[in-house]
Amino acid sequence: MSQRKLFAHELEARLDDLLLLSLRQRSAKAPAAQLEALPRELQERVLHWAAVAAQTSDDLGWLIASLAAAQAADLGDEFDDWVRAGLDAYDRSGLAATRKALNDYAEACRSRAKHSAHGIAFAAIEGRLSHFLHALDGRPLKLATGPQAWTDSETLWLPERLDAMPDAAGNRGLYKAMAALLWAQTRFGSFNVDPEPELDLWSDREAALRWFAVFEAMRLEARLAAELPGLARDIADLRGPWPAALAADAAKLARPGATAADSLAAMAGLRKVGAGETPVFPHVDAIDPVAARRVRAARIARDMAVVRRALDVLAATASKAGAADNPDHPPLAAEGGTQVPDPQADLLALPPAAREAAKSLMQDFGEIPPEALHAAGPGAWQPVDGADESVTAGVTTQPDAFYDEWDYRRGSWRHGWCHLYEMEGPAGDREWVDEVRTRHAHLIRSIRRRFEALRGEDKPQKRQLDGEEIDLDAQVEARADRKSGGEPSPRLFIHRRRVERSLAVMFMVDMSGSTKGWVNDAERESLVLLCEAIEALGDRYAIYGFSGWTRTHCDIYRIKRFTDGYDAETRRRIAGIEARDYTRMGVAVRHLSGLLMRQNTRHKLLVTLSDGRPDDYGDEYRGRYGIEDTRRALLEAREKGIRSYCVTIDRHGADYLPQLYGPAHYSVIDDAKKLPRKIAEIYRKLTA
Repeated sequence: MSQRKLFAHELEARLDDLLLLSLRQRSAKAPAAQLEALPRELQERVLHWAAVAAQTSDDLGWLIASLAAAQAADLGDEFDDWVRAGLDAYDRSGLAATRKALNDYAEACRSRAKHSAHGIAFAAIEGRLSHFLHALDGRPLKLATGPQAWTDSETLWLPERLDAMPDAAGNRGLYKAMAALLWAQTRFGSFNVDPEPELDLWSDREAALRWFAVFEAMRLEARLAAELPGLARDIADLRGPWPAALAADAAKLARPGATAADSLAAMAGLRKVGAGETPVFPHVDAIDPVAARRVRAARIARDMAVVRRALDVLAATASKAGAADNPDHPPLAAEGGTQVPDPQADLLALPPAAREAAKSLMQDFGEIPPEALHAAGPGAWQPVDGADESVTAGVTTQPDAFYDEWDYRRGSWRHGWCHLYEMEGPAGDREWVDEVRTRHAHLIRSIRRRFEALRGEDKPQKRQLDGEEIDLDAQVEARADRKSGGEPSPRLFIHRRRVERSLAVMFMVDMSGSTKGWVNDAERESLVLLCEAIEALGDRYAIYGFSGWTRTHCDIYRIKRFTDGYDAETRRRIAGIEARDYTRMGVAVRHLSGLLMRQNTRHKLLVTLSDGRPDDYGDEYRGRYGIEDTRRALLEAREKGIRSYCVTIDRHGADYLPQLYGPAHYSVIDDAKKLPRKIAEIYRKLTA
């Protein structure tokens, strides 16, 4: 049975309660009168979103309530997204931008409705586009949706829906043309030059970037015509002819040797004579060379480290075996000698990860500078460890990154909401760790013995054709089979297979103000015992602390990176861990999960040491908001293959930890003094 509609006086009272209008000397009479005409379901949705908006700002709640009554009926299923667009705009730019964003979104909805019969959603063509890009010659590119079409050289962003063409086939072709042009930007060197000197000479930077995108489209379509003529013809049919005024530029950029520098030269010539309106082509959208060059630099640094490490292994192999004994691995010259192997000629000699990295570098440079690929020094092949993840340019390990945060009330993300700073952990007393090691010497020896047993563990495989031991169960069954006249199985042995540990562990240490005192001491002592024990195992591990003060200053402290040893500096940083501010947990989980994902191991584990629930200054993050955001961050980590576990000293942790980590994925320790003795045993059980 459907509920009756609320009358105007009832709606007025509800709005007054939600927005405290009488205290602000405002009247809800006008919006209440408009809402009265809506069905009860829509009335409740408007009231719900007004309440959600009011939790961010009373003025924002009033704006949503005032405009929603007129928009709710027209927008239908898109009403919730209309509100979210306004909330996102408020987060970015304030109340004035919110009104504009709401009006723009409503107008876009009406425009989409006119073309809905012929429009195509990205979701309907994503699979086909993915296969299309995979078939092109070049590195794999990820696909994602965004407000416009552009690429950072690793991901292609395409609009969520296209309806610019008169029919569905035309819009499918437009998606393909956009994707092909963005792919060509990464393949044919659009980001090999720095456009800033030319862009700085333009009074309107956005106009300059639009012209750069147009000139690059001319050049890239010519490259496509040489290598993929059928695709180029389809794109030309879709865009129509180039403007006559640009015919000379199009001819220059179509030359075989044309580069992105020629596009910049065309821009310079246009600037001198005066640039008019930028021509509009359906498949040409935004270009952001600054972001793309930053991501490209980070990728080159990672790939270069991988190839250097592989060449190091080739050098070590060649020096031991010699060219005659190992023809697949040609010897490297000694220091100061001739040249290293050419990756293009010797690609098959590289391990698979290094082979892909070398191909990626060839695409970035055309050829790899030989001086960049010298052997790195002795060491086993590791495709990741060669890169110093804390200083790679353009990735989120730098001390200035923005992360999205999940708002359960909105049912959506607050984009770029948390500002994260990563910094070196402060050094503490150099003698503190030595004192802890002395005080817990007996316990450390005991833990190390148990951990060393794990390192040498063999896994028995029963019912094998041969092996080191007799399988008694199989022997008994075979004897019974013979007595009964049956055919006995020949699988009568046990073979022991050495278990190779392939594990990376991230320890996320709560450095909030509530850990001051016994809890902080217990955390530091626990880390000392863990490090002493894990060193016996040889597992790859890192330690980072987290704290912060509101969303604008979320702090991550590097205590030990995966590439750091357990040396004097690391021990001093452990000693320097101290209580600081608050516990905004979701952003820390996202950042540290990203670092953990870069480790080339089969198993990945995120262990949190904390004394309480997620919390931050002010009321917004406290309570359910912080728990839901952290829960979403942990779910994201789980989807990436990261297991999570929490060790907490909060006696009330059982109230919220099952919701965050799930049953059997947390331990509550009722006394901080017990933590150092418990933590090593917990780690042993988690990783056995």
